[in-house]
Amino acid sequence: MTVRLTLISPATSGALREVRFDDDSPLDPGGAALAEAAAPAVSAAARAYRSPSVRCRDTARALGLTAAPVDALAGCATGRWRGRTLAEVAATEEAALTVWLSDPTAAPHGGESLSALRVRVGDWLDALGSGSGPVVVVAEPDVVRAATVHALGAPDTTARRLDVRPLTAVRLSGRAGRWNVLAGEPLTPR
Repeated sequence: MTVRLTLISPATSGALREVRFDDDSPLDPGGAALAEAAAPAVSAAARAYRSPSVRCRDTARALGLTAAPVDALAGCATGRWRGRTLAEVAATEEAALTVWLSDPTAAPHGGESLSALRVRVGDWLDALGSGSGPVVVVAEPDVVRAATVHALGAPDTTARRLDVRPLTAVRLSGRAGRWNVLAGEPLTPR
């Protein structure tokens, strides 16, 4: 049986607007309003999951989903860079940031590498099983990128080339380890 999975990126939060490594901040008022407005575009799902972050929890609720948190869908652990802006990290750790941006196996921040994130998310995706009905996941943008890279069997460096905007959907369908991808569909009422 084919798995039909919709990955939805969360609405905006302060960290996203300020180009900060996520600090588990809640949705900002504009993001919450946009998520509530997008709710009619989200189809009911037999199974709904989410990244354990506050913004994914809040987005799922605003979309009308009762989504179970899944640790395997957590965003990339960014260690000591958590909550810092990209500009702040560049000003104090330019060489480390350069390595992190060019090497998906690097974790100079003391957290998790993007390759490790892709493996973790890919293992969850492969274990999802067919079950019954569609599956909806509200997940951090880096988790959506990792799932997409895994589904395509693309190199981990590809993740940096995927732009995942707030409140967009990536749809995966597949079975037996073979996935097809429909990328970047905006959440608008149908």
